[in-house]
Amino acid sequence: MTMAGEDVYDQLDRQLNSHEVPLAQRFRALFTLKSLGGDRAIEVIGKGFDGESALLGHELAYCLGQLKDPKALPILTKVLEDDKEHPMAAEAMGAIGSEDALPALRKYLKHENPAIRETCEIAVDKIVFDNSEEGKKAEPNQYPCIDPAPAASHSPLVASAHSAALSPATDLSIPELERILLDTKLSLFERYRAMFALRNIGDREAVLALAKGFEDESALFRHEIAFVFGQLSSPDSVPSLIDVLRRPHEEDMVRHEAAEALGGIATDECLPILKEFAQRQDVPRVVRESCVVALDMYEYERSNEFVPLPTLPTATASA
Repeated sequence: MTMAGEDVYDQLDRQLNSHEVPLAQRFRALFTLKSLGGDRAIEVIGKGFDGESALLGHELAYCLGQLKDPKALPILTKVLEDDKEHPMAAEAMGAIGSEDALPALRKYLKHENPAIRETCEIAVDKIVFDNSEEGKKAEPNQYPCIDPAPAASHSPLVASAHSAALSPATDLSIPELERILLDTKLSLFERYRAMFALRNIGDREAVLALAKGFEDESALFRHEIAFVFGQLSSPDSVPSLIDVLRRPHEEDMVRHEAAEALGGIATDECLPILKEFAQRQDVPRVVRESCVVALDMYEYERSNEFVPLPTLPTATASA
């Protein structure tokens, strides 16, 4: 039941920040907060960083970044400085796009952890791009999200702060984009631009080109490929995602994104692998939890219904 005097944010706080609430329900509360936005949403989401669940920490940071509100920067900076938390905080700071985040991000450009170092590198390049003349003229994203890098297609590729420039090009073909995607001599920012251009094309040829990225040495890069496949929801990506989820030595964050992508794609072959890994005790907790959340996503996609949060009233986004 709803407690007397509670507003919608209080209820979502109880849902999100209680370890007694099932993880899938906590995720629903989180994404409801993301849709509401505002100061109260930032406050409630920020309370969730307790190191208890790596998966939840990853999504908390992602949602704060998607709010694109500089008021979230102090929370994200604190998370970035905490070795127990996920480097997604840096990507979220890049998504916000404020130059105020640059000093904190630049401190980690030589960090010994590749995931932290690479995420900060991309975030710095993203903020520099966003605040450049070209960035201010960039076409809006055709997906309802803030990407770590703007898609290369239909706009010139620019020099990153960490590698040589590519020649300007427009309307790049899929083979050209694949070449850029897989060229490890280029910065991750430039390669991400090719990645998101391939996502925007989205046909079978583009999906198969993206799947080759799962052999890259960067776990962060592989993680982003899986995330992009979740956005695309293409059945053509399912075999490669299942392969990644089954890899026993794959990084947790890559398997996590592969699981969630499978839950969103929700074809018949996705269900058995998700059920299997949600129950296996010989895989890392974050992978099991990702499969539990993915099964909830699968049920939603197959039913075309959203199960609302218990006792959650209709409310406006006002703080």
